[in-house]
Amino acid sequence: MSDVREYDVVVLGAGPVGENAAARSVAGGLSALLIESERFGGECSYWACMPSKALLRSGHALAAARRVGGSREAVTGDLDASAVLRRRNSFTSEWDDSAQVSWAQNAGVEVLRGHGRLTGHRQVDVDGAEGHVRVSARRAVVICTGSVPRVPPIDGLDGVETWGSREGTSAQHVPRSLLVVGAGVVGTELAQAWARLGSAVTLVGRSERPLPSTEPVAGDLVAEGLRADGVDLRLSTDVTAVSGEDGAVRARLSDGTEVRGDHLLVATGRRPGTDDVGLETVGLSPGDPLQVDEHGQVRGVDAGWLYAAGDSTDQPQLTHQGKYAARVIGDVIVARSAGRNIVDSPEWSRFTATANEHAVPQVVFTDPAVCAVGRTAERAEREGYRTAVVDLDFGVAGSALQADDFRGAARMVVDEDREVLVGVTFVGPDLAELLHSATIAVAGEVPLRRLWHAVPSFPTASEIWLRLLEEYGL
Repeated sequence: MSDVREYDVVVLGAGPVGENAAARSVAGGLSALLIESERFGGECSYWACMPSKALLRSGHALAAARRVGGSREAVTGDLDASAVLRRRNSFTSEWDDSAQVSWAQNAGVEVLRGHGRLTGHRQVDVDGAEGHVRVSARRAVVICTGSVPRVPPIDGLDGVETWGSREGTSAQHVPRSLLVVGAGVVGTELAQAWARLGSAVTLVGRSERPLPSTEPVAGDLVAEGLRADGVDLRLSTDVTAVSGEDGAVRARLSDGTEVRGDHLLVATGRRPGTDDVGLETVGLSPGDPLQVDEHGQVRGVDAGWLYAAGDSTDQPQLTHQGKYAARVIGDVIVARSAGRNIVDSPEWSRFTATANEHAVPQVVFTDPAVCAVGRTAERAEREGYRTAVVDLDFGVAGSALQADDFRGAARMVVDEDREVLVGVTFVGPDLAELLHSATIAVAGEVPLRRLWHAVPSFPTASEIWLRLLEEYGL
């Protein structure tokens, strides 16, 4: 075994979250080592955010053209599936992570391929291409090991070949038929992507509508969109058993019916990837989400040296929120290394990940898209807010120009005591870029009477802001 290598900061996991934690630390004058057992760039770059959105984008562009008179008449064919898959492959760099490694090195971050595990106080052992390496962190260890698929307890599941989200985003052919289990974000996005590429898709979900954690209107409109693309929705039911049949998969449902697909995509959620990172050596339970405070420090570990961000924690499982939390952690570590006391830092300071509690944005890239930030009306009420809820059909001049017979919805959740927004949802085609205006309003706690003076340009989809505020009474 080689001598112990020392760095100020050691980061386990080189996805976007780990990259941000390491780069932020280096930018603050510290040394950092980034350890990764698979591909630098992580799940998001190769099997999640980027390839899934690339699969969806071509279908969305074609659907958008067909929604506008003039361009509709010019569209004479369907998607070229091979071209779509080639374009998807390009966004994953053909699953080659050398550019990501170069990025880290150019940012001043040292990299090490291998599986890293905590072995005690600020100590990490790494087994990989360089053999067994022992590493010591002078300041902090940051766990950014992401998440892994959650496998549901379905009878016979271990006896059939299945797709997870990785196979669902990286497949090199279009299946003739696809059975999707799970009506959350991954299930709905991939069901629509493969349906538009020509697969006969059946989607099974135990909730009464897709995307059950969103506002009800969002799930209802997404269900309409999926059905319009030929997806066979089986909702308010569950898969009780699966079996192989002539090279395909047959599934028995809790309502007594059976469905069949050439491939079975299991999209029933994810859990923290903390099974084998040595948590037991510091008194924590492997496999559990890491509980973190507002600074990203792991609760239950003394001396303030262990941090975590992203899907491995109890915080929102979204790439952008994990990156945000990682930047906060980097700033916290740098400040503490300089002797600064950040314990009493206020909300919304650079040392607190306040947005993870109050202003989390998310886009579900289905068609229609679901764009939401902050609290749903149900959550706000449950948490004790005195709310006003404003609902509108998304009918403004800008959206009418964007698509003939534009169909969408908007909801605004207002904290009546402060007259600020605590939640906004937009549902409709091609609305993702509109969400950041809502995120700024929620994160900035902009008073509605001031927001009324943010005049939306005519004719754009942003006019929905004027209509919502008018409906509220301003």
